[in-house]
Amino acid sequence: MADKSPTSLIVRLAIMMFLQFFIWGAWYVSMNGFLTQNDMAAYNATAYTMAPLAAIIAPLTMGLIADRLINSEKVLGILNLVGAGLLALAPSLVEAGEPASKLAEFTHPFVLCLLGYLVCFMPTLGLTASLSFKHLASGEKEFPVVRVLGTIGWIVGNWAMWGCRLFSGDAEGATFADNSPYIFYSASIASVVLGIYSFTLPRTEPPAKGEPISVGKILGFDAFGLFKDPAFFIFAISSFLICIPLAGYYANGYGYVESQGITLFGSTTGAMSTGQMSEIFFMLVMPLCFARLGVKNMLIIGMLAWVVRYGLWGWAFGQEGVLLTAPIFIGILLHGICYDFFFVTGMIYTDKKAPEEIRGQAQSLVVLLTQGLGLGIGAQAFGYLQAACTDGGELDFASFWYVPAGFALAVMLFFAAAFWDKSADETEDSVSPES
Repeated sequence: MADKSPTSLIVRLAIMMFLQFFIWGAWYVSMNGFLTQNDMAAYNATAYTMAPLAAIIAPLTMGLIADRLINSEKVLGILNLVGAGLLALAPSLVEAGEPASKLAEFTHPFVLCLLGYLVCFMPTLGLTASLSFKHLASGEKEFPVVRVLGTIGWIVGNWAMWGCRLFSGDAEGATFADNSPYIFYSASIASVVLGIYSFTLPRTEPPAKGEPISVGKILGFDAFGLFKDPAFFIFAISSFLICIPLAGYYANGYGYVESQGITLFGSTTGAMSTGQMSEIFFMLVMPLCFARLGVKNMLIIGMLAWVVRYGLWGWAFGQEGVLLTAPIFIGILLHGICYDFFFVTGMIYTDKKAPEEIRGQAQSLVVLLTQGLGLGIGAQAFGYLQAACTDGGELDFASFWYVPAGFALAVMLFFAAAFWDKSADETEDSVSPES
């Protein structure tokens, strides 16, 4: 068994991760501005609900296909090529105006096209992770190195259109802008590139190919069988619960930072992207942290960072000068710990716990619980919370942020008390990398 993967393999997987998250970063954050620019601001909440909905609909079935029917790299390629076409189509379906009803919001052609794309995209989050773990000699040490290129890809995608507008000479009317259709076109081109590139990735044959397929297997019951393990069950429930307050960061973080006048190089997008920049640092130190802290402590620190972030943001509201700026920037920078120590650690833990024949489904199950149910319920809950904390048209961000801080603290204490898995910190026995 090899102790270290070939550098060429790590580079190939890192390129895959860069493209994967460049695609997401290019359009996801900027879609808010695109909809506003095209008089479709009323559809914003519904459009951002499509990602959690897609994460519930698709991942387990795609995980089953990768585990039992078709090579993972081929599934990844097909999904990206189909998704590229839907991304390119989406801007042409924009229609200005208010929706006539709630049903009209969800059946708008743009929204339906977006849902179709996200049904293709969300399963790839689990597929790229399971494919990487399959071929890396040491997931704990090497996966963070591969995954950090995904963070860099998100930053590049997030900044690409904004940078084009900044240097265009006509910042408000730039053709290539972060509120223009080109956010979708650039993501579509990258999706084509990743789709073609995926077919060159290491062969990842279905580990359970040829085994009988039942309705239970199609619905992902194999992966749900992991809940019989008490430690994994506590991890899964905690992952789901912690993503409920995380929804507030995605839905309201940008607006809060913008409302307080916090920018980097004159851009709120620039200020928010420092959170992804901190991911790079913490991703690279993760292998050292694993050796010294273990899985449980890594997960606890990740959850604690959410508590501190929301607490700082609540305290900062109403302050001035450095007492306003510093806590908000610290909260943004804590995103590196929030994401890396919990989500990346969770991917590694899931790979270690799942039998080889259902690892694709297992990673997809975690995506369903976090990106699907957790963020979906959180998005709706924060809508009600925002209304409750609004008085006279003004949102009291102090009260608003203290609620998710308290919720995250409760989840962290529950996890700290209930989770125990000695095997999680044992040295992994991985398969040898395949070419």
